[in-house]
Amino acid sequence: MRTFPPLALAAALAATLLLTACDDDKTGGDDAKNADRPGGTACAIGDLGVEVGAGAAPAAGDTGNVTVTLTNQGGACVLKGFPAVDLLAEDSTTSVSPEQTAKAQTLTLGKGGTTSFTITYVRGEKGSPKSLPVRKASFALPGATADARDLPWSYGEVARRDGSGGAAQASVSGFESSGD
Repeated sequence: MRTFPPLALAAALAATLLLTACDDDKTGGDDAKNADRPGGTACAIGDLGVEVGAGAAPAAGDTGNVTVTLTNQGGACVLKGFPAVDLLAEDSTTSVSPEQTAKAQTLTLGKGGTTSFTITYVRGEKGSPKSLPVRKASFALPGATADARDLPWSYGEVARRDGSGGAAQASVSGFESSGD
């Protein structure tokens, strides 16, 4: 039987414990489905007040921003990941991906606490097959994609990435802390 020096044995044990402590929680595009339920109660859309502010893109090719501010009217809750956002036209729906550089974070909202996320889009040319004639945006909280809130869209058509039939040129930020 081979014996290991105490330092080598301790290092091997620490590595084993580190590997077994890892879990399968992923960050990225699926975060809207991975709510943080064990460490706190996930926020419910019915407990949040919604306010929308926009810096609409003035002309085709310009970039605009739609900021959605959420105010917690219930008990303390947790948001983890990204909001799930869809842009809806009369005959199609397209999902909006998280910003490429955005990192998912866990955010705890106390009663009265606020957070916001931003939908950034490129305005399309009205009536063009290379544009999506968006009529409303729909968003859901992480882990609760069945409970969505619809918002009217009055910011013009949204350009498509690859011409007609392509995904919308839009992205969504993660939840940002607001206030103190």
